[in-house]
Amino acid sequence: MPSFWENIRFPDDHSAEGEDMATYVSYPVGADSVPAIIVVQEAFGVNGHMTKVCDQFAEQGFVAVSPAIFHRQSPNPKIPYGDPSVPTYMGNMQGQEIIDDINQTIDYLQNMYPRTHGQKIGIVGYCLGGRVTYLAATSCPGLSAASVYYGGGVNETFPDGINPLSLTENIEIPVMGNFGETDTRPSPEHVAEMEESLKRNGKTYDFKIYPGAGHGFNCDERDSYDEAAAKDALDRTLGWFNKYLK
Repeated sequence: MPSFWENIRFPDDHSAEGEDMATYVSYPVGADSVPAIIVVQEAFGVNGHMTKVCDQFAEQGFVAVSPAIFHRQSPNPKIPYGDPSVPTYMGNMQGQEIIDDINQTIDYLQNMYPRTHGQKIGIVGYCLGGRVTYLAATSCPGLSAASVYYGGGVNETFPDGINPLSLTENIEIPVMGNFGETDTRPSPEHVAEMEESLKRNGKTYDFKIYPGAGHGFNCDERDSYDEAAAKDALDRTLGWFNKYLK
C-alpha cells in the first residue's frame, strides 16, 4: 500500500513544543476520503510489524496511522523483542502525555490530512497499545470506536496518577477487546475486571478470549503468534470499524 512517514508537530504552547512525533501513514489506492484508524504500537516501537498492520487496514479501505509514542524518550525507536530497555520505556510513560499524543494525532487526521478530513476515526492498540487505546477511549474526544488487543495494565496507575480503568464511566464509544486465554498481562481475571466495569457503566463492548492463545498472538514475528486467533480478531476488528466508522 502507498505509505509515508509524517512528523506531527505539537503546538507552541504545549509541553512537547518543538518535538516531532514520527507517524507512519498508510492509505488505500484511489481513495480521496475515507475513515481513519490510529494504530497504537506494541512496546517495541513502530517497527516493521506495526507498519504491516497499518497496511492491512489500508487494504480494507482505511487510512491507518501509527504514531511513535516513545518520542519523548527517543525520536522513533525500533526496539528488539525481549530487549532489556523495554520496561524502562514503558515505565517512563505518563498518562496525560499519552492522551496528548493521541489528541494530536486526531487533530492531524481531522484538520491536516485531506483524505480523512470530516471522516470518523477509530483506534486499535496491541500490548502496550491496548492499554493506551483503553485510556484514549476514556479521554480523547474525536474517536468513534476502539479495539483493544491484550492490553495489560489497564487497571494500573501511570506515574502521573492516571488509571485507565477508573475512568471507564467517561467512555462514550464502543469498545472491542481481543484477549488470550493463557496471557498473564492481562490475565482472564483482569479481562473480567475490565468487562465488569464496562457493563456496570452501561457501555457498548464486545470482548472475546481466545482459547490457548497467549500475549502477542497477533504478531507474526513473535513466538506467541497464533494464526487462527489473529485472523479471527482481525475479522472482528474490521467488522467493528466497518460498523462504527463507515
